[in-house]
Amino acid sequence: MDYDAPARKAWLGMSKTDIWVQLGYEKISGMVLPKGKVQLGFYVTAYEDDSPVVNPWAKVSRFLWETWGRPLFAKGEPLRVPLDRFVEHTYRWAFDTWKKHVWQEFDIDGRRVGAPAFIVNITQSPNYKRPYNQREDLSIWNQAWFSSLRSASGVKRYARRVGDAELEKKADLTKEFALAAPQKDGIFPTVYRAERDEVEIDGRKYRRSKGWETGHWSNSNRVPRELGMNQDYYQPLDCSWTALLMLRWHEELEPDDRLVEYARSYAEALLRYQDEDGFFPAWIHPETLEADRRALAQSTETSMSVLFLLKLAEVTGEEKFKKAALRAMDAVIAGPAAEGEWYDFETFWSSSKYWQNRLGEKIPRNAMHKQNTLSMFWTAEALLHAYHATGNREYLDWGRRTLDELSMTQQTWQPPFIYIPALGGFGVMNFDGEWNDSRQTLFAELFLDYYRETGDAHLFERGIAALKSGFVMMYCPENPQVKKLWEKVYPFFGPEDYGFTMENYGHGGKTSPQGMGMGTFTIYDWGNGAAAEARNRIHDNYGDVYLDRLRRQGFGIDSIEVTIDGNRAVLHDLADSPRDVRVVFDDGTTKTVRLEGKTSVSLNADGS
Repeated sequence: MDYDAPARKAWLGMSKTDIWVQLGYEKISGMVLPKGKVQLGFYVTAYEDDSPVVNPWAKVSRFLWETWGRPLFAKGEPLRVPLDRFVEHTYRWAFDTWKKHVWQEFDIDGRRVGAPAFIVNITQSPNYKRPYNQREDLSIWNQAWFSSLRSASGVKRYARRVGDAELEKKADLTKEFALAAPQKDGIFPTVYRAERDEVEIDGRKYRRSKGWETGHWSNSNRVPRELGMNQDYYQPLDCSWTALLMLRWHEELEPDDRLVEYARSYAEALLRYQDEDGFFPAWIHPETLEADRRALAQSTETSMSVLFLLKLAEVTGEEKFKKAALRAMDAVIAGPAAEGEWYDFETFWSSSKYWQNRLGEKIPRNAMHKQNTLSMFWTAEALLHAYHATGNREYLDWGRRTLDELSMTQQTWQPPFIYIPALGGFGVMNFDGEWNDSRQTLFAELFLDYYRETGDAHLFERGIAALKSGFVMMYCPENPQVKKLWEKVYPFFGPEDYGFTMENYGHGGKTSPQGMGMGTFTIYDWGNGAAAEARNRIHDNYGDVYLDRLRRQGFGIDSIEVTIDGNRAVLHDLADSPRDVRVVFDDGTTKTVRLEGKTSVSLNADGS
């Protein structure tokens, strides 16, 4: 479809395309259709009245899922494998077969810390026969994308579930890494980097780390360099996310007052940066600690700080944090959310830099802002928690509207030009070419949470599909279609590489049956480690099967089909893998049942 907003015209057709600017497409000539019948079809949503459409996304997103998504979902797409198989591959890869390059353990100012390296690439495979070459600095991150603390919480959940004390120690070392970041009037850095050098081997140069002896604190390098900013600038988004994860660790995994005090110290500083309209800045000067409001001064990045402050108010009982959070939430609703201005650091300062010199302006051709899915997610989650904190239905309605807008970017069909299972994955933004991005596992549980409030079954199904899609790009026997593509591109891959996972598919905007679009690297905290965390968190909160007694609905999360037959839920194993299954009920109670092909569970509270 092509759309010209100023001319109020739209076209439907087929055309060849090319990459115009980074990850942006344009029509080109040369389209050749084979002999035979070619059909074009489309659907139109029309409204008969003139009143404003409160939620323009609701009907369309439901239609997309029910028409194309649900039939694929009912067949078990995007995969029919017990999810713990992928978790096992992930932790074996990170802590065993690729341990030399992935797992990092060292001291910071006398404190023992540990975490997986930010990024590794195919040249670091134990099966790669030539010298390896580092793609980026050896580093560890606690950032909105790449969060070592988030991944570690998943490691801790899993280690406790299987009784692996050594694995749990690794999770605790990553918690210590987060606490090691030095606070400056409450603000703190979120990235620890080692210096890098070049070495010459057989006449060729290779990038190598100088080691953690050269380590130093900094922040994300996804910043407006055109404005003179650099990776030393503090980023409240990343700080709020990390502090929120600290509070969740304290509440859900293991009480640790250090985490609460660290988060509270940051919150006191954060409140000082809230502007008169309620927004928090995107960047803070590293020396003066003054807010730099030249870019994203009033953006939806604020929603992350809303989430953090609401959680801190809940943990501490201090009303001032809740008050500041709700003022910020109201500002986001009235401003960028209402305008569809889904701006954050990734929208302009990552792979797609298009339009970064025209912030605040819609793109004339389609009368839309450049939009990113991360800020939609943060806002939808913040609105849900604002509703929980206040009981104000307006927050829930806005949250559902935002979630439905986010749903428009979820993959609900299997295109012929996508050579991996596509259902459930998410795109990145409305000016990008990537499919199946790792954010899908970050988003998954929010859809389940909104089901709890609304009873809308298609939201739960979307969440399950999003969770599963996070493992689709993993190199392992359980993904035979994807495994073949990996081996076409990297014939040296073998069992030691099981677990290697690219963060998305079609990163450069092109794919092919020969493996174009498979990628070259794994970011543990935005790939296999992040997906494993989501599986372990959802397992704890929703189980392998979730049964809603009140609404008489049931959902199989771990490749299990659930049908309701009177007062019983019938469980059918789609994976054909006998195992113990954790069942979670809507009142929070749980039970474990043995699933060998088929079994049933009573929906009556007394188990009868």
